[in-house]
Amino acid sequence: MAKLKTGRHTSALKEVRKTAKRTAMNAAIKSKIRTLAKKVEAAVKAKDVETAKVALNKAFSEWDKAQKKNVIHKNTASNQKARLAKKVASI
Repeated sequence: MAKLKTGRHTSALKEVRKTAKRTAMNAAIKSKIRTLAKKVEAAVKAKDVETAKVALNKAFSEWDKAQKKNVIHKNTASNQKARLAKKVASI
């Protein structure tokens, strides 16, 4: 790709594209883990132990994946997992 006018470098343009792609991916991952957390909380509210445990396992998995990819901080993942586990244990 040839250089564009007014000093816009192709490398800078590529970085903008990469950043947009990463931002979209991170937003999708965060949305997914929030949705799973809500499913766990809904199951707890309905006092459905089996559904809560299955949803908790899925939520744990997604929190771990998000943490592994540095979408969220590891302590945040641990904190949220503990909070959800405590809620499920309460029913």
